[in-house]
Amino acid sequence: MTKSVLICVVVILGLVTLAAGQQALQETSVKMSGKTVTLKYSAPSMGGRKIFGGVVPFNQVWRAGAVAAAFHTDADLEVQGLSVPKGDYTLFFLPDRLEWQLIISKQTGPQASTYNPKMDLGRVPMDMKKAGAPIENLRMTLTSFGSVAGKLEMGWEATIASVPFNLAVVKANREW
Repeated sequence: MTKSVLICVVVILGLVTLAAGQQALQETSVKMSGKTVTLKYSAPSMGGRKIFGGVVPFNQVWRAGAVAAAFHTDADLEVQGLSVPKGDYTLFFLPDRLEWQLIISKQTGPQASTYNPKMDLGRVPMDMKKAGAPIENLRMTLTSFGSVAGKLEMGWEATIASVPFNLAVVKANREW
C-alpha cells in the first residue's frame, strides 16, 4: 500500500470508530388537538455500571448533560399544576431516593448542557416505580391520553419516573 492510501484507511477507520462511539439523538413526540409536543435527547447506556446510587456518582452523569432533554411544545401546557407556555425548554431530572423532580428550564441551546437553577421555569414531582427488567439505554417517551392529556416518562436502569401533563385549553373565567 502507498503511504497516502494507508493514511486514508487510518482516517476512515478513525471516523467510523468515532461515529460508533457517539450516542444517537432520540426523539419522541405526541400530537394532541392538532398541537405537537416533542422531546429530543441522547440515550446513554448503563454499560455495566450502576447509575442510581451505584459506582458512577449520579451527579456526574447529570453534570455531563447526559440526561438533559430538549423540549418543544406548540401549545400552552399544564404539568402537575405548573403553567408551561408554548415554546422551547430544556428538561432536567433531579433524582432522589424517594421522589424525583422534573425541572423545566427556560435555558435552551448548547449552553443548556450545564444546568443553571436561575433559569428554572419550575419544578414538579414525578411519579416513581420500579422497572420490571433493567433498562440498559435511557428511554424517554411521550404518550397521549386523548386530545388534551398526556404523560412524559423517563426510564433507566431499574427506575421509571413519569409526570402527567395536559393542554391548557380551559382558561379561567374571572366570574367563576
